[in-house]
Amino acid sequence: MRADLFTSDFKTTSYWWERTPRPAIAQRDLPSKADVLVVGSGYTGLHAALRTARGGRSTVVLDAEDAGWGCSTRNGGQISTSIKPSFAELTRRHGPDLARRILRDGHNSLAYTAQFVREEGIDCDFGIVGRFHAAHNPAKFDELARGAVNQPQGFEVPQRIVPRTEQRTELGTDAYFGGVVLEAHSSVDPARYHAGLLARVQAAGAEIHSRTPAIELKPLAGGGFDVVTPRGTCRARDVIVATNGYTAKVTPWLRRRVIPIGSYIIATEELDPGLMARLMPKDRIVSDTRKVVYYYRASPDRRRILFGGRVSHGETDPANSGPLLHAEMVRLFPELAGTRISHSWLGFVAYTFDELAHIGTQDGVHYAMGYCGSGVGMAGYLGMKLGLRVLGDADAATGLAETEFQTRPFYTGNPWFLAASVMYYRWRDRH
Repeated sequence: MRADLFTSDFKTTSYWWERTPRPAIAQRDLPSKADVLVVGSGYTGLHAALRTARGGRSTVVLDAEDAGWGCSTRNGGQISTSIKPSFAELTRRHGPDLARRILRDGHNSLAYTAQFVREEGIDCDFGIVGRFHAAHNPAKFDELARGAVNQPQGFEVPQRIVPRTEQRTELGTDAYFGGVVLEAHSSVDPARYHAGLLARVQAAGAEIHSRTPAIELKPLAGGGFDVVTPRGTCRARDVIVATNGYTAKVTPWLRRRVIPIGSYIIATEELDPGLMARLMPKDRIVSDTRKVVYYYRASPDRRRILFGGRVSHGETDPANSGPLLHAEMVRLFPELAGTRISHSWLGFVAYTFDELAHIGTQDGVHYAMGYCGSGVGMAGYLGMKLGLRVLGDADAATGLAETEFQTRPFYTGNPWFLAASVMYYRWRDRH
């Protein structure tokens, strides 16, 4: 690890926290009962709580850390349609009708996020900037180009094919083999988005109890739960678990169905405006076709590059993962070789065995999770749907609720197979 890679004020906390620190919420006594208790104060939990609180239900939100401490304020702020499997693959697994309902959930999640930010007036640097999805080899470019002109009927989205000869109009590198621009994809400052959402949940009357982990869910004979915490017990008619990549042993059924994976991001020091204009001439968000994906963008003020990816099997020290990301960034942009890192941080996303998010109810507990690294839009959308489920609203239906939430034999939440899987996919990405 080179010490000269880091600025003198280098931090291992999220760059987004500079402008929007974690909120200091005064602790109050935990109520003895509530209509709805939500475990997790990220996008999923807060969108659910907003619906139930505005629907007249007394609502309590718990978090083991500060509100929004997890990936909701650590992510890259990229918003897509969130469904990874292709329509052909979904059709093979589920049939064409359910495949369309699942795709519709993805499209709805993108539209819902834009509508929510607009209607609630949340100041969070939201923009429909488009995504440049880059091909890491010629075969992948051909696949992207075919997909752009053969989209599923009824799910056509604005796409523009960018051959390698025109690539520098989108991105200042020759390392890729062209790509496509997905015009409707969006970006946001994730911490400001979370802060605006949190303020509206509090204004709706929901109680937020940070640093209050749920340590046991005790089902009651007549329905509902006693939720045990170190600060007391709250009896709730409905319990929502919205923990995603931080799902703990308190919910073993859910823990067996999500795979926590570290996602790492660095922020560069401030760059010369001319250099930024050459490397990122447009405010696109960027991703590539590798299975072990990299994703990056300019900061909202266009002074830094935020560069993320999965560069480690189990590393939890961002001072060590930072140089790995820096090396990959320099491979793509050699002009950044002398650029230092001002922030390096990580968060845990939750993958699933079928690469789909899931929403449902198990043993009386409502849940939504498993966003597979594409949760900025989908987490809020499914959180909103969870709130509607609790309220008994007919609009709660989703295609994703109709899929089986799979696990595997002997898996209990510790992804012992992850290192081998990442090595295999990296090998595939090189071929």
